[in-house]
This record gives sequence, C-alpha cells and structure tokens, in this order.
Amino acid sequence: MSSASQKEIVLVTGGTNGIGLDTVIYIASASPNYHVIVGARNLSKGETVLKDVQAKSSIQGTVSIVQLDANEDSSITAAAKKIEQEFGRLDVLINNAGICPETGTEQWPSRPTLRSTFETNVFGPAVLTEALVPLLKRSSAPKIINVSSVLGSISAISDHSGASSRATFPAYRMSKTALNMLTAYQYCQLKGDGFKVWTYCPGFVVTDLGRDREQRKDMGVESSETSAKGLLQIVRGERDADVGGFVARYGQKYEW
Repeated sequence: MSSASQKEIVLVTGGTNGIGLDTVIYIASASPNYHVIVGARNLSKGETVLKDVQAKSSIQGTVSIVQLDANEDSSITAAAKKIEQEFGRLDVLINNAGICPETGTEQWPSRPTLRSTFETNVFGPAVLTEALVPLLKRSSAPKIINVSSVLGSISAISDHSGASSRATFPAYRMSKTALNMLTAYQYCQLKGDGFKVWTYCPGFVVTDLGRDREQRKDMGVESSETSAKGLLQIVRGERDADVGGFVARYGQKYEW
C-alpha cells in the first residue's frame, strides 16, 4: 500500500483540464497532508498532466493518476480496485467530470443530446459513487462533492425576472437538476454513516466546457481557479455548516 495512504485521499474526476485540473493543483498545493488522484479519461493525456502538476513549485502534497471513464462500468470497476490496492480507502470524491454538447441556440433538446448529456453528467457520477462508497466508508470523514450548476436550480429558473431563466441549454440544465437530486439522495442515504455531501456550483468561469473560452476571456469572466478555491474550502471543512445543500463560491448558497 502506498505511503500516500497516510494522507487525506482525494479523487477528482475530469481532472486533466479546466476546473478539475485547477482543483487538483489547489488541493495539492494547500497542504502536504493531501494526496490527489487525477481521474483521467485519457491515460496518455493524464500522464502528461501529472508530470506538469508534479513539476509545479507550489505542490506540497502528492499527486497520482487513475484511468477513469465514468461512462464505462469496466473503467469504474478497475479504478475502484486500483484505489483500494494503492490506498485502502478514499476520503473525498469530487464528481467534476461533465459535458455540455449544446451551443445555447437550441430551444429543445434532441434525444441523442439528452442521452449523451445524462450519461456523463448523471449516470456516471451515480454509478461511480456507488462503486466507491465502500472505500469512502473506510474514511473517518468521508465527503462527496457533486459539481453542478445554478442552471440546474428549479427555483432559479422559476424566477422569470432572473438571468438564469433566460439561458437555454435544456439538456445540460435538466442533467444538473438530476445531479442535484442525486446529491440530496446520497446525503439522505449516507449521512448516518458519517458522510457529508454537497452540490457545488463552480460559477460562470473560463473553461472549455462551452467551447467559448476566448469569448469568456474577452467578457472578463473570472478564472476557473476561483472555482477550485471554492472546492478546496469544502474539502477543508469550511462549508460544513451547509452540508447537504447547494453551495457556490464566495460563501453563496442556492435554493434547489
């Protein structure tokens, strides 16, 4: 078993770019007591990212990689087995991997778009979490953080005067609403075992999710590093008062 098993073990899915990568860096830079596992769909890309992260002077903790495609059950099973063999447990699961195949021009979602979006944004986190619950139960303080979006808030879209109600992306929005229900369900089922679970909105930041990175930069949109800082706060226990809820950066909390 790896010596890193003495540290707090954190798995970040979709950890090779955007918010996921920033989160890996921020957590690994926060303390030598963290070991961060980069969940990488593409192992070759992941190994390149791992070397880049390990080379950063800010890194205090340790970092490793696991091949993980949450759309594939065999990949989930293999990843869970590897984490068990190397660390014996998992302390924090950050379900960050997600997609938004829509462009924002669609008023209604197509069936293929719904299928692909729900597969990654809902089915993946649900099945992966179930597979990792036995390892999380071995932690003294297990945490699950599901990265969602305020666009999944039914309360927000029901306020027709708000900016959220004017955005389209229907398949993405529905998938994040479903992910929010997954969070509420997980907390209900697992809190008796000492689990803490949150839904987290990373905010509208510069990423490749909407294929509009340069446009977001031109708009002066904040860096995805701010999203990573918010996730680190949860990992550190600074948002424990909001456990079971829908939280965001800067201490914000949303209605479901």
